[in-house]
Amino acid sequence: MLYPTVRFISSAHSEPADMAFNGTWKVDRNDNYDKFMEQMGINIMKRKLAEHDNLKITIEQSGDTFHIKESSTFRLKDIDFSLGMPFDYSLADGTEVTGTWEMEGDTLKGRFTRKDNSKVLSTSRAVVGGELVQSYNYEGVDATRIFKKQ
Repeated sequence: MLYPTVRFISSAHSEPADMAFNGTWKVDRNDNYDKFMEQMGINIMKRKLAEHDNLKITIEQSGDTFHIKESSTFRLKDIDFSLGMPFDYSLADGTEVTGTWEMEGDTLKGRFTRKDNSKVLSTSRAVVGGELVQSYNYEGVDATRIFKKQ
């Protein structure tokens, strides 16, 4: 005899896993961020400023569509993208990139190509232990920025 699958949904987790990114996140700490920015070719003055940029990101996800508001000491930026669809983006230091975000399990994975030298910047976002962990890789140098939910 076959039994139907029963799925229990906890009331403590009211939103689907793919909506876990929704909310406002403020940078709490960095790991190897200065070395990463140096590898990206960012000068020392901009690197020192960026380490203390007080970055806050607000993420609104609706299915495969994302609206992100970046707010820091240096700039305000709105970004809209859909998973798997290429778009252009300007990094805080002015570096122009083009690329896509994809969802792999519970992780957002981005692959962006610099327009000035065609080198690839890889990044990912995942919610781990209630924190938003953003990881970067550029030319063999890894870095992480960890955000706390506001």
